[in-house]
Amino acid sequence: MTQEQQAVPDTRPEPPNAGTEREILTGFLDFLRATAVHKAEGLSDADAARRVLPSLTTVSGLLRHLADVERCWFRERLDGEAGVPTRWSDDEPDGEFLVGPGDSLAAIISDYEAACAESREVLSRYNLDDAVSGSPSGHNVRWIVTHMIEETGRHCGHLDIVRELLDGTTGE
Repeated sequence: MTQEQQAVPDTRPEPPNAGTEREILTGFLDFLRATAVHKAEGLSDADAARRVLPSLTTVSGLLRHLADVERCWFRERLDGEAGVPTRWSDDEPDGEFLVGPGDSLAAIISDYEAACAESREVLSRYNLDDAVSGSPSGHNVRWIVTHMIEETGRHCGHLDIVRELLDGTTGE
């Protein structure tokens, strides 16, 4: 049986219909960030960690991956911060997807929301045209924001599929 996800109130911020380039880009990124959380809300810790695909992909793992990606792109690459923690490593390249029974969805969501807040704070100090000094590829800030829209949007699609396979919940 399919159910709409409206059982959990939808409090996602709508991106602006008009505004500066920065307002529109960050508005869409914040909408997608909130969508990732919205897709996870209402699940038990066990269901959020449950694998329904052959890969390690789970709701909790996707949120942990997104938290690590936020920190990597904004704190490490854009801001040049050393030692930014991630769950992946050379020894465990998919470490963020290894979710155990002691990992609570509430803590994972809280960590993701904290990572997004950290990213917003870092981004506030830069202009879209600023070059990313540590980027060998010549990225600018606009590229990072656009990439994060793509990355978060792609994983929201994964969350849609995993959530539907878990409990039949569909919705925007």
